[in-house]
Amino acid sequence: MNQLAHLHQQVELGLQELQLPNKPDNLYESIKYIIDLGGKRLRPVMVLLGNDVFGGQLNKALPAALSIELFHNFSLMHDDIMDNADLRRGKPSVHVQWNLPTAILGGDALLVVAYQQLMKSSQEHVVELLNLFNVTALEVCEGQQMDMNFEVQNDVSVADYLEMIRLKTAVLMGASFKMGAIIANASNFDADLMYQFGQDLGVAFQLKDDFLDCFGNPSFGKVIGGDILENKKTLMYLHAQHKGSQNQQEELAELANVSDAKTKIHSTLKLFEATGAKAAAENKMNEYYKKALANLNNLHLSDVHKETLGKFAESIWQRQK
Repeated sequence: MNQLAHLHQQVELGLQELQLPNKPDNLYESIKYIIDLGGKRLRPVMVLLGNDVFGGQLNKALPAALSIELFHNFSLMHDDIMDNADLRRGKPSVHVQWNLPTAILGGDALLVVAYQQLMKSSQEHVVELLNLFNVTALEVCEGQQMDMNFEVQNDVSVADYLEMIRLKTAVLMGASFKMGAIIANASNFDADLMYQFGQDLGVAFQLKDDFLDCFGNPSFGKVIGGDILENKKTLMYLHAQHKGSQNQQEELAELANVSDAKTKIHSTLKLFEATGAKAAAENKMNEYYKKALANLNNLHLSDVHKETLGKFAESIWQRQK
């Protein structure tokens, strides 16, 4: 078993061993349900990997890793409510499986459980970890609010969008790596670089996810055009809106009201290519990926450990869905 598979297994075992109350049954069953839906577990693995490369002990980093994963699932439970999303990882969302009040309370309880896990960290680090966790949690909420605001906002810029995904997605990845480094007693310099590495990787991760939604390979199981059908203001949409000719901008605006899914997706993708939005998105996601890797050069780590982090980044980057 390779190192990343081992760390992933430790996260899964830790989640399985969580001691949750049984009553009220629907409250705690909703929590167990979303945890059992699985997922990539990227963020808790980032905590463990950030700890491992600096020579830390896995058992000392596991509480923080579990806390990060629980927080991530809390945010998903509430995001699904706000987005009216009926499915999560191919299964009914919590508010569909139970009801809206249970999903709200389940998310609230999951956030508390995340704090309980983080408090199991060593007293040497717990205050610093809590401070980082609190700042990050607020930023994630800010990013989600920005995302919701964009749905009714006409003057969204590319810079606005990049800041939104930094807050909503990337800061949690940065915090995950930094937490692991803190627990391993890395220097402030290295811990901050690990944060930047994770944050830049997180922005690249989200930009590529947006890109694959439009130009991914359906044979890899990627459903093409979901963001287009929802009229999401992604980087490609915003580039086309701001950089396209007047005729192209008018066509983009008209497509928002087209009801035929196939026509809407096909025409929008053609616009993204014609306006240079596709190329701009590719350039931007590659820019952030390269920025992430550049941070590794300055870390006080052996080349072997830098290579480990680079391979982890590449494993995320090379995904097709």
